[in-house]
Amino acid sequence: MGRPMSQRLVKAGYPVMVYNRDKAKEEALKITGAGVASSPRALMEESDIIFIMVTDDLAIRQIFTGDNGLLGTMATGKMIINMSTVSPGISKDMALSCGREGNFYLDAPVSGSVKQAEEGELVIMVGGREDILEKAKPIFEHLGRLTLRMGDTGAGNKAKLAINMLLAFYAQGLAEAVVFALKNEIKTKDFITIINNSALRNIFTTIKGDAIIQQNYKAAFALKHIAKDLRLAKEEGMTTPMGEAVCKAFQEAEPAWGEEDIIAILKHLGSLQ
Repeated sequence: MGRPMSQRLVKAGYPVMVYNRDKAKEEALKITGAGVASSPRALMEESDIIFIMVTDDLAIRQIFTGDNGLLGTMATGKMIINMSTVSPGISKDMALSCGREGNFYLDAPVSGSVKQAEEGELVIMVGGREDILEKAKPIFEHLGRLTLRMGDTGAGNKAKLAINMLLAFYAQGLAEAVVFALKNEIKTKDFITIINNSALRNIFTTIKGDAIIQQNYKAAFALKHIAKDLRLAKEEGMTTPMGEAVCKAFQEAEPAWGEEDIIAILKHLGSLQ
């Protein structure tokens, strides 16, 4: 996600510097017109606005508080925008730490995948001060088609967890329906065709239906990530029947299919038949 977002900012004329903890991935981030920073601290010292897009709370803590991290510099007046899907609690902790050092923090996770990032069609959910968001909006306009403030710090994270709950419902619902159809000798291609010509059609079922037909489980959004997000949702109070069911299913599927796409939940459910 970080690479296409960086590319859009370069094309928009912004001076961009990139950093990745994985040096192999960092090579892919060396896009035309972008510099490469040696550490998060170097980014903090040399940039006015720092975007973060990583996997989980542990990675956030490492970036902020690890060796050569974002915190503990003499830099002030910087804007740190965390676009990762992480817990509201980590955002509140990091926002307080940033504030103590004279810097500003927004949690701004996104809805969308690589294709939407490439096309600037992300939906950006923001938590934090409204005046800081207003300063960031001109840049957000190059990354997404909608930017909406959800509330104070952590509210963007909470909205993203709710969105990903629904994503999990879609994925498991589609997979369960396909498994049931197959069990009753309905061809998968025919069943997906029916869905895509009905009132149930949406972008997700179109894309993932095609992936099921092609048996293409290469991760666009890895199953392990939705399993993590559902765990975070539970920590924030998710106790509804469907929420509990999908959380259990994705946790059970993660050891075998975690590196594959979210729709690989189909493999797990099929193995239970």
